[in-house]
Amino acid sequence: MHALFETFQAIVGRRHVLVGDRQTRRFRKGYRFGEGRVLAAVRPGSLVEQWRVIQACVAHDIIVIVQAANTGLTGGSTPDGEGYDRPIVIINTMRMDRVDLLDEGRQVLCLPGATLDKLEKRLRDIGREPHSVIGSSCIGASVTGGVCNNSGGSLIRRGPAYTQLALFAQVDSAGKLHLVNHLGIELGGDAEEILQRLDKADYGPADVLGSDNQWASDRGYHEHVRDVDASTPARFNADPRRHYEASGSAGKIAVFALRLDTFEADKDVTVFYIGSNDPSELATIRRDILTDFEHLPIAGEYMHRGAYELSQDYGKDLFLFVKYFGTDHVPAAFGVKSWLDGLTESIGLGGHLTDRLLQVVMRWMPQHLPRRLNDYRDRYEHHLLLKMGGGGVDEARRYLSSRFPTASGNYLECTPREGQDAFLNRFAVGGSVVRFRDVHPDHVEDIVALDIALPRNTTDWFETLPAELDSQFVRKMYCGHFFCHVMHQEYHVQKGGDLEAIEEQLLRLLDQRGAEYPAEHNVGHLYHAKPALRDFYRALDPTNSFNPGIGKTSKKKDWAR
Repeated sequence: MHALFETFQAIVGRRHVLVGDRQTRRFRKGYRFGEGRVLAAVRPGSLVEQWRVIQACVAHDIIVIVQAANTGLTGGSTPDGEGYDRPIVIINTMRMDRVDLLDEGRQVLCLPGATLDKLEKRLRDIGREPHSVIGSSCIGASVTGGVCNNSGGSLIRRGPAYTQLALFAQVDSAGKLHLVNHLGIELGGDAEEILQRLDKADYGPADVLGSDNQWASDRGYHEHVRDVDASTPARFNADPRRHYEASGSAGKIAVFALRLDTFEADKDVTVFYIGSNDPSELATIRRDILTDFEHLPIAGEYMHRGAYELSQDYGKDLFLFVKYFGTDHVPAAFGVKSWLDGLTESIGLGGHLTDRLLQVVMRWMPQHLPRRLNDYRDRYEHHLLLKMGGGGVDEARRYLSSRFPTASGNYLECTPREGQDAFLNRFAVGGSVVRFRDVHPDHVEDIVALDIALPRNTTDWFETLPAELDSQFVRKMYCGHFFCHVMHQEYHVQKGGDLEAIEEQLLRLLDQRGAEYPAEHNVGHLYHAKPALRDFYRALDPTNSFNPGIGKTSKKKDWAR
């Protein structure tokens, strides 16, 4: 393989070809799950370099895993253990992060390493927003990763990340590599010409074709989610209605660029914070708003009291970092943390020393959440964060004042600071779940993380577990995108617990409720891809050259078992 390393170095430069367990750790180990050995991690600095690296891998029969920020929650952008029949090379795209505005910003073109955070900032000055804001963007997630995973995001009207306009490479059934330009931008015919022109942004308005017949977002979702009598979920990863080339591809092709719609930013935004001890009260609010309101909410995030407390205690450093330094530096901070964890692991101090130290420091920091929110934490088990904009603010104000207070609940209209802090505490939940596991290794075996979509007509939405199953958890966490009925349910299993058996029990209960899973984090290496999804993957990648094993499918060439 020495000759292959030299080829990579000639393409991208010596410092961008990483080998060995220590150097490749941050690329081959998932943010939460997934880890495996790799031949190398390669960081191209241009689309032409990415193409040439892939060409070299295909010529040497090397598995390719194209990865951006590696912030996925199901391990889908890293290898997973053993069982591969070919060496693996990770291609990390984060050096290619340009965002181009099209049609005065009504659309954008994103290179494969562009982050949601960068896109959000680029659009802010022109009063527009991307598909998703503050959520995965907090940890540096990429635009491409969101589309490839059909990620949903918290914004109710925008649905799952979706586009039919993409530039990508795929390997056909004969093992030949092709570049496919479906961007709707005239860039030439030869692969390297197309990529060189895109690298240089060598195109103008006359080269950009209209997209009336090709969607760059899920245009119909705002009506789809309002159908509260439907017996199917609003969105989930195995839904074939939103599988199209790059969209939902989960790394089975190599994406070079995406063209996406943007959205006019909401003005006069207000957050209403609803607390209740009766989950049916929140179900009624959801149904009333989706059926009767003229203006859909911007977002409607659910938090159980346990999720609030977990984030408050174990997501405090992420909350404070984002609040005072913004999201710009979060990816770099995670990179430094991963490097330090690798160092402490290599000298026998374990891979989570930084987590324990940060947690000790945070205990000495003053209380960071507003008093009124903490008061609701103490009074109410269930919390709904309702963000409204424009005419929806008065609509929500009239509705909520007419039904509260009740014997079981109440609401408050947040100040700007309270509203910002409430949502930031909600989106620090994911990191807090990992932190709790990592600082309590003597009590927690690991996390069982479920990402589920309930049918739109579900009214009995909050989970009640059998006592025998419930007793096997140290802690449970419930939060989610309430109006889409997408819930994140995570369980810290007691030390010594059988994770697979527990997960099977939980999934059987979800099957009885008509739930689909996963909802928006994609199958990764945690879930079995359902038949329609497996067929979609095989059609994209008939030789199983890209990201094999995803969705617990075959890791071997040509999908051999």
